[in-house]
Amino acid sequence: MDAQNLDVGQEIEAPPHVTIKGILGLLMGSIDCNNDSKKVISLGIGDPTAHSCFYTTSAAQEAVVRSLRSAKFNGYAPTVGLPQTRRALAGYLSRDLPYELSLDDVYVTAGCTQAIEIALTILTRPGANILLPRPCFPIYGLCAAFRNLEIRHFDLLPEKGWEVDLNAVEDLADHNTVAMVIINPGNPCGNVYTYQQLKKIAEVAKRLGIAVIADEVYGHLAFGANPFVPMGVFGSIAPVLTLGSLSKRWLVPGWRLGWLVTNDPDGILKSPKFVERLKKYCDICGGPATFIQAAVPAIIEETQEFFFRKTINMLRLTSDICYNKINEIRCLSCPRKPEGSMAFMVKLNISVLKDIGDDLDFCFKLAKEESVIILPGLAVGLKNWLRITFAVEPSLLEEALERVNRFCERHSSQQNGY
Repeated sequence: MDAQNLDVGQEIEAPPHVTIKGILGLLMGSIDCNNDSKKVISLGIGDPTAHSCFYTTSAAQEAVVRSLRSAKFNGYAPTVGLPQTRRALAGYLSRDLPYELSLDDVYVTAGCTQAIEIALTILTRPGANILLPRPCFPIYGLCAAFRNLEIRHFDLLPEKGWEVDLNAVEDLADHNTVAMVIINPGNPCGNVYTYQQLKKIAEVAKRLGIAVIADEVYGHLAFGANPFVPMGVFGSIAPVLTLGSLSKRWLVPGWRLGWLVTNDPDGILKSPKFVERLKKYCDICGGPATFIQAAVPAIIEETQEFFFRKTINMLRLTSDICYNKINEIRCLSCPRKPEGSMAFMVKLNISVLKDIGDDLDFCFKLAKEESVIILPGLAVGLKNWLRITFAVEPSLLEEALERVNRFCERHSSQQNGY
C-alpha cells in the first residue's frame, strides 16, 4: 500500500485495504533511522503492554501457568469454547445485567477481532447492509467488504460528546439492514455512552427490526462522569450481540481471548437456524489456545479489584496529560475530554499550518521529523482529525506531545509562531 494512493476526501472512508497496522507500518517506515537522538514514541496503537505502567495481574499469569503445566489442555477445545470457559464468562458478564446468561449464550473467540468477523459473517445475506459509526474501528469496514456486506455510515457527533446521530440511523436503514454497531467505551473517540443514550439506541433498533452489535472490548475502562453500562442491559428491547475480550481490561492483547455473546432474553437470536449457523462458522475459524481458555475461570475469580482500579487511575492520569497538552497546541483541539477506553480523537486545524496538506501529510512529516507516531483520521474515516492513544508511560506521553508542539510551531503559518 502506498500513501499516495490513499484518496483523502472531505469525509473519507478508509478503502478496504487500509488498516491501522498498515498505516502505522508506513509511518514507521518514514522515520529517519539515522536520527539516534530521538527515541520513537508511538501514540498510534492501543497496545499498553509496551509500557511498564500497564502490566497484567500476577493472578492472570499464574492461572495460565497452572493451566499449561497441568498438561490437561494440550488438545483441541470445542470450537465454541471450553464449557468451563463459557460458563465463567457467562457469570462474569451477568454481573452487570438484569438477567442471567447461560454458557450457551457465550462463544469463545480468538480476540475481539475474530468476534467481529463472526458477527458480520453470520448476519450477512445477499443484498444486506450494516450501519457503522463514523469514525469507526476500521476492522468492521474491512470485514464487511470481504463479505460483500454494504456499509452505511452514521455520524458520531463531536459537539455532543460523540453521541450517535439517531436521526441519521433511521434515515439510513431499510428492509435490508441487518444490524448497527456501537462501540462503548468508544474507540476511537474515548467517549462513554450514558444509560439513557444506550436505551434510545436500543429503541431505534427495535423500531427498525435490527440487532445491535455492541463492541465492548474496552468494557469497564471508564474513568469520567459516565459509568460503563453494557448494551446487553437492553437486550429485551432489541437483540444484542456483545463482543469483548480479556485484552484491554486485563492488559493481555496477545493472549487473544475474546467472546461473542447473544444478549437476547426474548430468544430472537436463539432460533435453531441462527445457532446452527453460528456454530458452523466457529467450526471453520476455531478459537484461542486451549490452555488460555482453561485459565479464564481462575483469571476472573482471582483478579482483585485493586488491579482494575490501578489501571483506571493510570488511564485517568494519562488522559489528563494528553488533554491538557493538546489544549496547549494551537493547531489541535479536543471537543471532549476522554472518558474511557485508551484513545481519543483530536481535531487538526490545517489552516494555521504551512506546507501541511491534510492529516495524512501531518502524520508522515511528524514521524519523519520528530519520530512520533500518531494515527491519521484517514484510518477511522474522518479527514483532518487524529487518533491519539494515551495508554502510554506518562513521561513518554509528555515528551511525545512536546515534540508535536515543536513540530506545529515550526510549521506555523504565522510568522510570530505560537
